[in-house]
Amino acid sequence: AVRAARRAATEGDREAARRDARRRKRGLRRDAARWAGQMLLRRALGEDGLRERLTAFWADHFTAVGKGALMRELHTPHVEQAVRPHVAGRFSEMVRAVATQPMMLRYLDQHRSVGPNSRAAERNRRLGGLNENLAREMLELHTLGPAGPYDQADVRELAELLTGLTFNARDGFVFRADRAEPGAETVLGVSYGGRGGRLSDIHAALDDLATHPATARHIAKKLAVHFVSDAPAPDLVAHMAARFAAADGDLAQVYAAMLEHPAAWDPVARNVKAPVDFVGSALRALDIVPGHLPRDRPGEMRDTLLTPLALMGQEWARPLAPDGWPEDDAAWITPQRLAARLQWAMSAPFLLRKVLPDPRDFVHVALGARAPNDVIAAARASESRAEGIGVVLASPAFQRH
Repeated sequence: AVRAARRAATEGDREAARRDARRRKRGLRRDAARWAGQMLLRRALGEDGLRERLTAFWADHFTAVGKGALMRELHTPHVEQAVRPHVAGRFSEMVRAVATQPMMLRYLDQHRSVGPNSRAAERNRRLGGLNENLAREMLELHTLGPAGPYDQADVRELAELLTGLTFNARDGFVFRADRAEPGAETVLGVSYGGRGGRLSDIHAALDDLATHPATARHIAKKLAVHFVSDAPAPDLVAHMAARFAAADGDLAQVYAAMLEHPAAWDPVARNVKAPVDFVGSALRALDIVPGHLPRDRPGEMRDTLLTPLALMGQEWARPLAPDGWPEDDAAWITPQRLAARLQWAMSAPFLLRKVLPDPRDFVHVALGARAPNDVIAAARASESRAEGIGVVLASPAFQRH
């Protein structure tokens, strides 16, 4: 529609094309609101709650924020295509999938990266040249970790190897060998390529990074921090890293290693829920059904769920940097963000469900055996169901998991 407006011969044709572009954008925003509602419904209704949290964890680990009017609304399709299918598979498969997703390529400007000595650069010297963003984040954030055994030379060589990864509107991801830097590239002492640009050489490098011992340690600690504690027990991390290495990055076995370790079952809730986890667990406790969420009404979705999430500090699908949302509890419990949680807890349940559960029952549904006596007493003493539900959801006990 935008290209049609530019090509239009008359002002009337241009205005018609602009109206069409605006209509398409409104439709995409409606779709995005519906997708966000569906993601939250999965938190509320999914029989496998761990899988939903894992999907969100990996989507954040491989942070990609849409750039431009179109891609800024495509977070959910990105996650569904690149992350969810690989949550219980091998880590190398997820790394490959994410590295070739158009949203990631656009977010880190990889689609503009061209080998300085490539055929494409020789034909057109105005091309953008080499971009190191994806290579740097692949090493520092996605695989080896900030303390990994790499240096600037590895970043440069990996960036040269990744040239050729791009996309277009018609086909999505494409590999363009004419943009690839010729010759072999050496990453962590291993040589890749050398016979012209090939996607298989990139896959080989990504597979090696995904199964490196430093990656095992980095991923193990990050999972333990997210699911267990900001300061996880060293033996828990070591146990998970050892399983990662022994299983060649089979993530299902890494999760099993975490869940079989005693540290994962500490009865004391250690981690503050991120806003999406807080809202998702509240919807689950409230026994929300699809008809309760205004998925087809973007304005109501924004007012009831998405704007409150932003006020709590977690704007939907908009992390501020490639390293994703913070894990530190203190990042979520600031005066302003805590006030936003309390306000949502006291007002949103009634907006979503006109008939609320009895607070005397709800306190046990929401908190289970961890329900403190003072919260039980406050729920019993509440003057209305809305007030009682709000007291439970706003309680310190409900802020942790």
